[in-house]
Amino acid sequence: MPENVTAITEVFADGQKVTAAIIEYAHGIDNVKLLKTQYAVEGRTITAVYANSKPELTSEGRDGKYVILELDPEDTLACTIVQNSTGEVKVQPAQVNVRQVEDIWTVTGATYSATGDVLVNNTQINLVVDDFIEQNFWDLKTGQFLRYSLFIPEHYSADKSYPLVVFIHDRGVCSPTQSLGLVQGLGGVIWASPAEQAKRECFVLVPHYAEAIVNDRFETTMHFDLTVDLINSITNHYSINKQRLYATGQSMGCMSMLEMNIKYPHMFAAALLCAGQWNPDTISAIAENNVWVLVSEGDDRAFNGMNACMSSLESVGAKISRAVWNARASEADQADVVQAMIAESKNIKYTMFENGTVVPEDEKDDPTIPDMLKNHMHTWKVVYKIESLRDWLFSHEKAN
Repeated sequence: MPENVTAITEVFADGQKVTAAIIEYAHGIDNVKLLKTQYAVEGRTITAVYANSKPELTSEGRDGKYVILELDPEDTLACTIVQNSTGEVKVQPAQVNVRQVEDIWTVTGATYSATGDVLVNNTQINLVVDDFIEQNFWDLKTGQFLRYSLFIPEHYSADKSYPLVVFIHDRGVCSPTQSLGLVQGLGGVIWASPAEQAKRECFVLVPHYAEAIVNDRFETTMHFDLTVDLINSITNHYSINKQRLYATGQSMGCMSMLEMNIKYPHMFAAALLCAGQWNPDTISAIAENNVWVLVSEGDDRAFNGMNACMSSLESVGAKISRAVWNARASEADQADVVQAMIAESKNIKYTMFENGTVVPEDEKDDPTIPDMLKNHMHTWKVVYKIESLRDWLFSHEKAN
C-alpha cells in the first residue's frame, strides 16, 4: 500500500488548480513499467505517469519511490477557486481521490498489487505560492496591522540590489483568508515563478486586505496609508533598489495604485494596471509617470471611467498611446501590438480589449454572472499572461 499521497497545485490565469498527485511507496518503483492505466483519479484525466526519486514533478521519469500522476488542468474538478455572481472568491482545499487499479512493479521485480482502495491526499504542495512568506505589518502609531505575503529571491544576498513588484488584488478576494490574493490568478505569483526569476530576480510584495481600501467615491481607508508604510518598511529592511519599484494591480488594486501614483508620483518606476478607473479631477498628477492601463470595452464602469481619466490627462499635455486589442490574439500577435505601442515612445499607454473577445465562449451564456462583471474579471486573466507587458514594466528605472 502507498504510504502517502500529496496533491500538487499550480496557479493559472483563472486561479489555482490541482495539477498532479504524488504517491509515495516504501520501495523504489520501476519507471519503465509504469502506465497511465494502472491508476485512476476520480473526476480527473491523467496526462502522464512516471516515477521519481524525489517528491516533485520532472521532465524525465526515473526509478524511485514516488509515483507522479500529472493531471489535466482543464478538468472541471481541477480548480480550487469558487467565485460567485458578485465576484467574491473563496478557495477550497486541494483534493485528489486516487486508486491503484492495476499491479505495479518495484525495481527489485516485486509487485504492489492493485487494491482499488480510494486514497485521499493528506498533504498539499502549492507551487510558487508556498515560496511566499506570510507576515503581519504593525503600525505602532495606530495599533493597526496589515497582512501581507512576501517573496524573497531564492539566492538573496544583501550585497546585491533587487527590484520590487507590489501587487494589489481586487475587492473580490477581500477576506480573512490571507492566501487568496496569491491563488486567485497570476497577478501576484507570476513574478515569482521560476521562469520569471530566471530572467530577473526580484522581490514580490502582495498586501492582503479583509475589506476594500478604496471605493468608487475615490476615497481611501487607513489601510491604504498603511500599505505605503509597508512598502517603505520592506524597501528599508531588504537590499531593494528604490529606483526599481514596480506597481501592479487589478480592479481595486488598479484604483489603489493610481491613487498611490497620484499621492507619491516619484515612488514607482512604472505601473501595470488593469480593470479599474479613478478620479479624472486628480489624475493629472501622473501625467509624466510610466503607466500602462488595460481595460475591457465590455467592462462599462472601468472603460468609461478610464476614458474620462485619459481625456483629463491629455488636457494637461500628457503623451498617451491608445490601441484596441483582440484579447484572444496569439502570443506572437500580442507581443507585436505591445511593441507597436512601445515604439510610439509615449509614457502613458492605454489598451482597450475589444468587446466580445475577453470572455471565453463557454462562459458567455452563463446567466449567473452579469456580462459587465464577466468582462471585468476576465481582463486580468488576459493581462498577466502577456509576457511582453511584464518585460515593459521591468524596462523602467527611475533617474537618481
